[in-house]
Amino acid sequence: MKPPLFRLQYELDETRPYTEVGSDAGAKLFLDDIENDEVREALTTARAVGYKQTVAWLRKKRQSDAIAVLPITTRTPEALQYRLEGRHPELLFITRPLHTITQLNECLYAANGFLPDGGYLWCHTMTAVLKRKLAWKRYPWGVRHVVVAVDYLWHRVCPKLQLTRSLYFTLTDGKNRTFSRVEVIGRLFRAGFEVVDEQFSEGEFIVVARKAKPPVDDPEPTGSPLIHLRRVGKNGKEIVVHKMRTMYTYSEYVQPYIYHYQSLERGGKFKNDYRVNFWGHLLRRTWLDELPMVWNMLQGDLKLVGVRPLSHQYFNLYSPELQALRIKTKPGLLPPFYYERKTPETLDEVQESERRYLEAYLKHPFATDWKYFWGIVVNIIFNKKHSA
Repeated sequence: MKPPLFRLQYELDETRPYTEVGSDAGAKLFLDDIENDEVREALTTARAVGYKQTVAWLRKKRQSDAIAVLPITTRTPEALQYRLEGRHPELLFITRPLHTITQLNECLYAANGFLPDGGYLWCHTMTAVLKRKLAWKRYPWGVRHVVVAVDYLWHRVCPKLQLTRSLYFTLTDGKNRTFSRVEVIGRLFRAGFEVVDEQFSEGEFIVVARKAKPPVDDPEPTGSPLIHLRRVGKNGKEIVVHKMRTMYTYSEYVQPYIYHYQSLERGGKFKNDYRVNFWGHLLRRTWLDELPMVWNMLQGDLKLVGVRPLSHQYFNLYSPELQALRIKTKPGLLPPFYYERKTPETLDEVQESERRYLEAYLKHPFATDWKYFWGIVVNIIFNKKHSA
């Protein structure tokens, strides 16, 4: 699988110049893989001329409707299905901005159903950071801060909270929500697409995605500050762990994508994980994100000291031997990672750290947890270790 044109080592930093958001060499590799001449011409032109010129170019190429390339301007899944009925294009251009589409997930699911395997989807939106940059240029100092704050609360927070969600959609019909860049990518992966190209053009975030599989069949993620994560527990049983949200909505669907193209840092965590938002960094530094996990301890799914509860995707990165060893005990709130004098640098080192703890715990449970607990407390207080 070839790497995407927009490398994640840039941390998806939307303040960087447009010239850093793509690779002409990578674009050529990606475009050369496309066998259909019309599809290749459309995507080559779109990448070269920018967002507005792309829309204008598509208007002149209306004959493409009957062949391989189909522009879409609808904003509901019903209208999309009517537009695509009887057609099976290899490339869909959603020319309407994603943040103006009322039922975006349903539209993306419908697009997946009409595209063949390997078919392409071109879409665009104005992300939260781009919107903030626009407000910074348009309004004077002081006013811009109020505008950005109100826009954030109304168009980003209210659509996600259960208490305000209904009111927001009643008043706006969901026509002008604000998405983070992470959320856009996550929604595409949830809908069964893999991202192959990302770029900025004329204040728009543009994504080209390829159909890789059917859409994910699960409940829609909540935007609530309290999240519920599926993790591997004792005996391989799946448990639900409660935490304070530290990542953007839909971040969980991007995890395999990050693993392919992003290196791991200390503790086997993803390096420069761009999914963590501003509040997330603050919560992790103060350990407040872990506080709801106390309820898991009271329920008996976790213990105070133990290996970290892992997602199925991350658990599968471990060696079979350590997987078998891990599920013999309950996961813990305070992992052995924080006990080590020298912080583990790689996934192998993390596994070796956990192996030492697990083998000692299985022989002497209470003594091992007692020793590790006080060692972790010392490291947190004096060596400034914080939630990762």
